[in-house]
Amino acid sequence: MKNQSNDIFIQARRGSVAAIIQILNEQLATLDVRIRAIFSDGVLQVLCEAPQAKQLEKSSLVEEVKQTLEEISPRNIQQVKINSRILQEQQLLWLEDITRDPENQLLWSQQITLAKPNIFKQIANNFQTNKPQPTKIPLSKTFDSKRMQKANQFQPDVIGIFFISLLMLTLGIQVNRWFNLSGIDQITASENTISQSPSPTNKKSSEDTEAKSKAAFTQAVRLAQKAVADGKVAQSKEEWVAIAKTWQKAAELMASVSPIYSRYDVAVNRAELYQKNSEIAKKEAEKILGRE
Repeated sequence: MKNQSNDIFIQARRGSVAAIIQILNEQLATLDVRIRAIFSDGVLQVLCEAPQAKQLEKSSLVEEVKQTLEEISPRNIQQVKINSRILQEQQLLWLEDITRDPENQLLWSQQITLAKPNIFKQIANNFQTNKPQPTKIPLSKTFDSKRMQKANQFQPDVIGIFFISLLMLTLGIQVNRWFNLSGIDQITASENTISQSPSPTNKKSSEDTEAKSKAAFTQAVRLAQKAVADGKVAQSKEEWVAIAKTWQKAAELMASVSPIYSRYDVAVNRAELYQKNSEIAKKEAEKILGRE
């Protein structure tokens, strides 16, 4: 269980929204607050829901979410918007709802910026996030015990030297970047000026890819809206199976969006969300089958 918790924390630190949601839900379980989240346009949108408004007291809830996220220190996430509303079921497109009508949908919202950890903590976080899992190597029964004791005697020193060397190397690279940032930016800007003259062929290919991604994104949203509407009235096993297929198709379309598309980050998160909704619909079909 401890290894599983560590794996979830590492996934959250790497930027997995699903892992971040799981940690926040565990942290706020005693308050009976449920968390939804999605990464959209460079901002982590967090929705806090509870049966009663008094459970969503703004100052304490914002501080709790902020402290938890800063402890996780998720990669590439610094801007966070915390929203709150009374608990609603089967609201799969909640971000569209609160964006379209925030006054009637939300109790309150708060934009925050996560504090960056200092350089030493960043190094430690990177080391912890990227370190390989230990592998057990089987030893022959005839292995000389004295040689094994001798090897174990020097193993801590080797590990310590390796860790210190890695720490010094990483710190040296970071310091070098600080001192040379201005010069590097100037060189990069100069190189970009020269290289930013794409050929007509590459430009056309890029435009075609972006157009296909936009079409896939739009179609996926329409399928998701259809699945939501069908889910409100579905009663039979066949209807839930069809809804599951609709969610699956929407997830596949979102997953096909190219990284060059402007809403790629949203597409990645929605592909994950739509896939989960497909699994939920399948479970509903299985429940009905079990009752028959």
